[in-house]
Amino acid sequence: MLNFNTPISDTKEYSEIKISEVEPILKINLRGKNRDFITKIGKELSIITPVEPNTSSSNEKLNLLWLSPDEWFLYSNTKIDVKVGRVLEDKLFNEISKLKIGSVTNVSDHWIMINLKGAKIFELLSAGCPFNFNNFKNSKGAVTQTLINHTDVIIHNKNIDDLNLFVRRSFSEHLWSWMNDSARFI
Repeated sequence: MLNFNTPISDTKEYSEIKISEVEPILKINLRGKNRDFITKIGKELSIITPVEPNTSSSNEKLNLLWLSPDEWFLYSNTKIDVKVGRVLEDKLFNEISKLKIGSVTNVSDHWIMINLKGAKIFELLSAGCPFNFNNFKNSKGAVTQTLINHTDVIIHNKNIDDLNLFVRRSFSEHLWSWMNDSARFI
């Protein structure tokens, strides 16, 4: 992973909203279509691969998000040592990409993960997002790709009032500033 200075340097707390960047963690994009691909992912990660739209599955170390019929997003729950991350990435690469049943791409440096906690997080997101969060907020493990303040994001509903939001690094400072400005008025 790259050495970088993030524009997001602290945790912000507002009335019933807590916003914080999560330390650099392992993030891998997985793409493939056939049954062998889905079986390999599940076997190598010890996770049942989600095949229903906008769902996820997880274990104590990893989360696997469904993004499209042939695309999944894997991320770790905690910071993983670079060597451990490389071992996992190489294992997936050898079992999937080398056998030409799919692709494995490390996107750890591409995405920033922001954690949002609190009773008013959906009010904050709804202030700049066209997505209807009514069913989403009560569906643990739900996943959506949407826009927040004209910025592409992936949102994973980890638990009630606990979200992980993924934003491209180049837009992270913009989204961070917008969320902090908007949270003051919620």
